[in-house]
Amino acid sequence: MQNIPAMFGIIVSGRPVQTDFVLTTPTQFVKTIPDADSISHIVVFLTGVQPFPDGMAGLVYFCCPDGNVKLLGHLSNEKPSVVFKVSNFKRHEQMSNEFTFGQQQVPNVAQIGISMEPILNVQQQSALVVNETVESMNLFGQKMLENFLNFISSYTVTQAQMTPNATETYVPLSTLQTWYTNFQRRLQQNPYFWRY
Repeated sequence: MQNIPAMFGIIVSGRPVQTDFVLTTPTQFVKTIPDADSISHIVVFLTGVQPFPDGMAGLVYFCCPDGNVKLLGHLSNEKPSVVFKVSNFKRHEQMSNEFTFGQQQVPNVAQIGISMEPILNVQQQSALVVNETVESMNLFGQKMLENFLNFISSYTVTQAQMTPNATETYVPLSTLQTWYTNFQRRLQQNPYFWRY
């Protein structure tokens, strides 16, 4: 393994810039990050020393201390920097292990790997990451709504069972069910609608 010119750099939140990636194969680069449990976000970027060769880009991977590997996204000459949130990758999660860095894992040490590949392959792999994120958001929204509706439903009473109370406000369950249906429809149309 050899050090290469500083083509790539990373910034781990709260730490200085690091550019000392190691070349492990002719197209794979790795940077070891100590004290991985304290990592929240990582910025990965092209330093400007050298662009990707024509038709090439880089898939960016995060290797957890337990050796599990997660594809984060990609870098390219058109997308020279990106911020990744990695604090949600727990050691016990089941992650894909398609990319190996060729180094032994040490407890509490993570790695960032960059695999230089044809841009078409990079775009296809990155699209899978985006789709996985959207599906996760949809599933979370659906499960949250179901939980809310189930919780509220457990307190339902008929009008005959109601004890009049001047300090209470009542909402018909049908109103919540309509809201649930509308929210679910909007989430399927645009998983990010709630941001606006």
